[in-house]
Amino acid sequence: MKQNKSLKELLQDSNISRINAIAQYIEDHIRENWQTVLQEKRDQLQKAYSEGGDMAYGTYLNLLFLAIHKQFKEDGLHPQPRFPGDFDISREWGEDDSDRQRWMWSTVYTLNGEPLGTIVTIVFHDHTQFRVPRQPQIISLSETSKEAVVEALSLRSDEFKHALEFTVEYEEYLRSQGSSE
Repeated sequence: MKQNKSLKELLQDSNISRINAIAQYIEDHIRENWQTVLQEKRDQLQKAYSEGGDMAYGTYLNLLFLAIHKQFKEDGLHPQPRFPGDFDISREWGEDDSDRQRWMWSTVYTLNGEPLGTIVTIVFHDHTQFRVPRQPQIISLSETSKEAVVEALSLRSDEFKHALEFTVEYEEYLRSQGSSE
């Protein structure tokens, strides 16, 4: 499906900040494509899940954001890291293994290196099977440093605030496996 306004048109709209325009563009893209990608790439994603488990969600997000990356390149924008963000510093939580959410983020820069803000991607997923139960969500922030982004997201969500970064969570998991032997 084609979006109503191009990214360039949204960026030229003086009524909203550039990072909010970018978030609106990405939200529109996700709303129009998140289920289509799941349906059209079902076999590929199921195979990725059976071979690599949760890494299949990374494959899904790469497919979902492919058109966004192409549009950003055309419009002289550069997300760092690539969307949806750095898995190592992401945070995850949920009621149980069948209903999890992971928050990742990327700072968006112009070609001359000017930071415009940060786009946070929230992906809902299932650890018991390959399933994206709800549409991924987007949050835009004016903050750009890791510390400021973490602080802003911690103010928005107690769950985020108390969740561990993936690398810290994984280190704790490995330590617990070593101590149980």
